[in-house]
Amino acid sequence: MGPFSTGHAEHADWRVALARASAQLEATAQAAAATLGFAYITDHYAAHAVPLLGELQRRWPRVAWVGCTGVGVCASGVEYFDAPALALMLADLPPASFELFSGARPLERGRCFGALVHADPQTPELSELLAELADRTASGYLFGGLAASRGQALHWAGGVWQGGLSGVAFAAEVPLVSRVSQGCQPVGPVRTVTRCQDNVVEALDGDDALGALFADLGIADGGDHRAALPKLRATLVGLVNATDRVLDRGGQFGTDVRVRHLIGIDPARGAVALADRVEPGMRLTFCSRDVQAARRDLVRICSEIRDEVEGAVGLPLPAVAGAAGPAAPAGGIRGAVYVSCAGRGGPHFGGPSAELQIVRQALGDIPLVGFFAGGEIARHHLYGYTGVLTVFAGGR
Repeated sequence: MGPFSTGHAEHADWRVALARASAQLEATAQAAAATLGFAYITDHYAAHAVPLLGELQRRWPRVAWVGCTGVGVCASGVEYFDAPALALMLADLPPASFELFSGARPLERGRCFGALVHADPQTPELSELLAELADRTASGYLFGGLAASRGQALHWAGGVWQGGLSGVAFAAEVPLVSRVSQGCQPVGPVRTVTRCQDNVVEALDGDDALGALFADLGIADGGDHRAALPKLRATLVGLVNATDRVLDRGGQFGTDVRVRHLIGIDPARGAVALADRVEPGMRLTFCSRDVQAARRDLVRICSEIRDEVEGAVGLPLPAVAGAAGPAAPAGGIRGAVYVSCAGRGGPHFGGPSAELQIVRQALGDIPLVGFFAGGEIARHHLYGYTGVLTVFAGGR
């Protein structure tokens, strides 16, 4: 078995883009044996998702298709933002090694090892649904993201869906390696939540949470809060459960950190409000987005993936715990799926396609597709401002 096949194109007419991407796929020998397809489209094509999927199924009747809409899509070394575009990948996996699932076809518990999942961001109790889905897999590991669109956020697995989640689950015989790349830098120490209610943190390490926030940002407590608004609006919160690790090597965020927005302050109570529920014992650190930290962490996860795949081709999905020019393609990688935050990509990294160029330089010109999401999924967590890179190993 060789590498997967990819095709991608941009055009105002989805039919033209699909024809161009299909021609790229059909030019490869592996496409004829394909059984699973990944299809990501920008929201410009959202209104045409049903006929587009129908055309894919007509062209490749033996292929099961999964995917979703994004505000951008990507392939090896290239990103399409705010443009009508699509990215496709065909994989020749044994039909018994994967299974599509959706709200109409729930995943049976214990039948698969891990899963790629796409979800509607408006789905109620989404975090609980992800945890329940992860519990249905043998490894507890999910990867994927939330469909993103300025209109309809759609996802597909056998059919086109709005609301809920869908995707494809893989058996243990499909070797996967997945990593999360963080994009923020701590601006203060790690603190423990000692008093809270729902999403409002009232005390950190026994002291007023608002006072801790002001101290970490260098804002004079009791001063003019309106003057501090620009700095507060640029501040985020890195949050972990009580037993998880906040910081990793070099003071960077660890894999378990979920970045959440700071959505309000209450000077009367000395409290801060986060865009997530908080429980006593959780730990957090205030943080901000940082381009250099994001670049370093993306290079790090690519290096870890390359070392793991080349050192032991066929490793199962982990329980998770720069070059002048593009590297030679990493031996053993058949294909990859990359899900990045809609707030990242070239605009954040400093140039057109800059984020995907970093991946290409580190891993080589491997078959890769993905999208820019409204939230990223890894394990049973929902992340923000991260990139989730997953590679399929198994062939040299």
